[in-house]
Amino acid sequence: MSSSPVVGLVLAGGRSVRFGGEKAVALLDGRPLLWWAAERLRSVCANVAINVRPGTQAEAFGRDAGLPLLYDAPGDALGPLAGVKAGLLWAQEQAASALAVSPCDAPLLPHDLYARLVEGAAGGAALAETSDGRQPLCAVWPVTALGAVRAALVDGGHPPTWRLLEQLGARRVFFESRAAFANVNTREDLAALEAQRSQH
Repeated sequence: MSSSPVVGLVLAGGRSVRFGGEKAVALLDGRPLLWWAAERLRSVCANVAINVRPGTQAEAFGRDAGLPLLYDAPGDALGPLAGVKAGLLWAQEQAASALAVSPCDAPLLPHDLYARLVEGAAGGAALAETSDGRQPLCAVWPVTALGAVRAALVDGGHPPTWRLLEQLGARRVFFESRAAFANVNTREDLAALEAQRSQH
């Protein structure tokens, strides 16, 4: 990577329909899922922001924690790519070379995830992969991808995130543990993670 910093973004703008509430602020070991994601990014990032919807608990948490709050642009289709666009605009303002992106709902992600993705990206894009396949919400995007992301979102479009990463020539970085990438979609998922952590 260049000497320019890498900054991080937690995607916390989803509607959490299956969870029945804002999963970004659901607690694991007494801390919101959003906190776990932000702390993991901090291990390699000069600054970390969160992508949120206005008027949410995630927004309030981010404000209280002093995290930069990023919002989808009006007219952009709902989905992670709109958050990535907001993150890349912010990264550009930070004079960063790249944006490391994390979902808010996967608290068991490997501790070395972003260090390995940044190294694997080698100045370009990279995404995680397991034996289950691509994990495109765990990725590093070069700031130079902003134009491609903007173009993809024109006229309400929202192609799959993995497709755009592949168009950018993203390198895949393989991780052995599929379980580490498990995401929390329901309250039962969260309870299972709590139980799993207590056993260890």
